[in-house]
Amino acid sequence: MAQRILPPVLVLGLITVVGPFAIDMYLPALPSMGKSLNASPLAVQMSLMAYFIAVGLCQLFYGPLSDIVGRKRPIYAGMTIFALGSIGCALAPNIYVLIGFRGLQGFGACAGMTIPRAIVRDMRTGHEATRIMSLLMLIVSISPILAPLTGSFIIGAFGWRAVFGVLTGAAIVGVLLAATQLTETRPARHRSDSTWRSAFGAYRLLLVDPMFIGLSFIGAFGISSFFIYIGSASFVFINHYALSPTLFSLCFALNAVSFFAFSQMTARLTARFGLAPVIRVAVSGFAGVTAILAVLMSLGADSLPLMIGFLFVGYGCLGVVIPTASVLALERHGAIAGAASALMGSIQLVTGAAVLAVAGVFAEGAPQPMVIGIAACGVAAFLVAQFGLRRSVDVPAAGYS
Repeated sequence: MAQRILPPVLVLGLITVVGPFAIDMYLPALPSMGKSLNASPLAVQMSLMAYFIAVGLCQLFYGPLSDIVGRKRPIYAGMTIFALGSIGCALAPNIYVLIGFRGLQGFGACAGMTIPRAIVRDMRTGHEATRIMSLLMLIVSISPILAPLTGSFIIGAFGWRAVFGVLTGAAIVGVLLAATQLTETRPARHRSDSTWRSAFGAYRLLLVDPMFIGLSFIGAFGISSFFIYIGSASFVFINHYALSPTLFSLCFALNAVSFFAFSQMTARLTARFGLAPVIRVAVSGFAGVTAILAVLMSLGADSLPLMIGFLFVGYGCLGVVIPTASVLALERHGAIAGAASALMGSIQLVTGAAVLAVAGVFAEGAPQPMVIGIAACGVAAFLVAQFGLRRSVDVPAAGYS
C-alpha cells in the first residue's frame, strides 16, 4: 500500500475541486466559444446548465452507491467518466455535441463533489465537522481564483479546446490521489445494511425532514446566486465593461477570496453561538447586501467598482452560510450520510440550474439583470432561513454514528 503523505482534507479538497474547475476554467472563453461554434450566448449557457443538471441529478446515484460499496470506488468511476467527457468536449464539432459531453462530464464530476462531504461526516460531527468543511471550502475556493486565470492563459496560448485536455489530466490526478492517499471511511461492517432499497427509504426519510429540506434550500439559493454570476459574469465584464479575459479572471477571483476568507470563521462562530443562529445572521447579511446593490444599480448606478465591492461583502457572508448549512443538514443523518449528501447536493444544483435557465431568458449582457437575479436568490435564502429554522435547535455532536 502506498504511503499516505497528504492530509485527508487536502486530498478531499483536490478531488472535489476537479468538478468546479470544469466550470470556472472555461468561463473566460464563453464569448469566443460562441463565435467559434456559431452559437448564441443562450446556447453557450446551455453547456453550463447541462453540466449543472447532470451533477445535480446524478448525485442521487453516487450517494447511495457510496453507502453500499464504500467511498473510494465510486470516486474512481466518476473521475474516469469525467475524463471521457472532457475528451469529448475537446473534440466537439458543434455546440450540441459539446452540450452532450458536458452532461457526461457532469455525471462523472458529481462523484468527487458529493462523496467528500460524506467522508467528512464519517470522520467528524458538530463544530469540528464545520472546521473540516470550512477547510474543504478553502481548498475548493482555489477554483474560482486560479481556474479562470489558468483558463485565460491556456485559451490565449492554445485555444479553448485545450482547457478540456487539462481537465482530463486533472481527473487522472484525482484517481491517483484517491487510490494512494485516502483510506476507506465506510468499511464493510458499516455497509452491511445499505442497499438500494434502503437508499430510497433514506430519501423518503430525508424528504419529510423539514430541517434537512430547509437547510438544503438555503444552500440551494446561495449556490443559485453563484450560478447566475457564473453564467453572466464573463459577458458583463468582457462585453459590457470591456475588460480583457485576464482582468475578468482577476475580478472574478475577488469573490472567491471573500468567500473562503469568511468561511474560515465558521468553526469559531458556530462553537460560540451555535450552527442555526450563525446561519440566520449570515444569510441576512447576504440578502441585505445584494438587495441594496440591486436597488442601486436599478436606479442607474452602473459602476463596476460598486458592483465588485458589494458582491465581495455579500459572497463573504455566503461563505459562512454554505459550509454551516451543510454540516447542520447532515448532523442527524450519519448512518445515511452518503444519501443525505447526495440529496442535498441534488436539490442545490438542480435548483441552481433551473434558476440559471430562468435568469438566462432575461440576460442581456448588462449588469442589472445579473445583480437582480443574485439579490432574488439572497432574499429567497433569507426567507427560508427565517421560517424554516425558526424552531430549530442545534443537534449535539453525536460522535461517529
